[in-house]
Amino acid sequence: MEPAAVATHRRLPAWTAALVPLAVLAVAIAAFVALGAPGLERHGVPVEDVTVERTVLRPGEIELRLRNAGPDPVTLAQAIVNDQLVPFTADDRELGRLEGERVHIPYPWIEGEAYEIALLTSTGGTVETAIDSAAETPAADLGFLGLMGLVGLYVGIIPVAIGMLWLPWIRRVDARWIRFVLALTVGLLAFLGIDALLEGSEIAASGAGAFGGAALVWLGALAAYLALAGIDAGMRARRARARAAGAGGFTLALLVAIGVGLHNLGEGLAIGSAYAVGSLALGASLVVGFALHNTTEGLAIVAPASGGALRPRRLVLLGLVAGAPAILGAVIGATAFNAALAAFLFGLGAGAIAQVVVQLAPSLRDDDGRLLGPLTAGGVLAGLALMYATGLLISLR
Repeated sequence: MEPAAVATHRRLPAWTAALVPLAVLAVAIAAFVALGAPGLERHGVPVEDVTVERTVLRPGEIELRLRNAGPDPVTLAQAIVNDQLVPFTADDRELGRLEGERVHIPYPWIEGEAYEIALLTSTGGTVETAIDSAAETPAADLGFLGLMGLVGLYVGIIPVAIGMLWLPWIRRVDARWIRFVLALTVGLLAFLGIDALLEGSEIAASGAGAFGGAALVWLGALAAYLALAGIDAGMRARRARARAAGAGGFTLALLVAIGVGLHNLGEGLAIGSAYAVGSLALGASLVVGFALHNTTEGLAIVAPASGGALRPRRLVLLGLVAGAPAILGAVIGATAFNAALAAFLFGLGAGAIAQVVVQLAPSLRDDDGRLLGPLTAGGVLAGLALMYATGLLISLR
């Protein structure tokens, strides 16, 4: 019997041994929950933390989409609009942890007016939100989706493509100025990364508390950084072959395009969601502002590839990778905006940009081996200043 037992043991895969602690842990947790978590009973006033994920305005109705981010169930009792008690309906007035609910408030709101809305809970707590300028939420029909696609084209693909037209000029300048342009690229990307973190953190603070809040931004950033680092490591052999063929900068340019594209995805989310709640003035100044702001991204993409041959189809690919996500982001933001998703995507953009900056850094070293000489330091500062200046032309609210 003993030899047979040993043979059976040897036939079992090694990973099955790792399941034993997990099975014991599952049994222990199940027993703890079945007994009602003895010794950890909750006492006192329940902790209530309900966030308003989105506000939708229809003729004669205000809809609030709620999420319970707290540990205790919350029961909705009353609704108040501009200090006036109003009726409301909901499928279930009690929200469990992480549960969502849509609250419908019949109210004759007036376009352009401001409204303060509060929901009272059964314990006397309040869930508050504000509408700065009321406007009907557009229906997600084909015409509206086409408009969002056009906006994404204007602020994503076209500006990036225009910026890539700097490639012939970059190829003609001295090697020192190539380092300056690369340093300028680092400055541009650094600004985009910081902007992504700030935007993501602001969105997370306003409506993503149920799923981790600002932690979602940093989780996204770490995930993107590690993912791109792994991809880069796997592409080293391919990059070596590309350099031998005279096209070594394409891989790095592609990484830059991915980082820029993820940022533009988050940017598109912001545009679409702002338009959906009527707080985005779609005018010529906005389009011009985004065009100037994002044109510099095209320069950032082609700068690492200035020393190699780039076929037209590769240039088209780089432009689409960097610019097309703005279209997707605008459509998602306008039709199915979610604060937690937006915060995570902004984090992805920031992490991708950080990885690209790390990849670009060795190219900044001068003949003396300095990473930040006078020229490259000036380039980084110029990139930051340029993005800040063009960013002043953009206002989503």
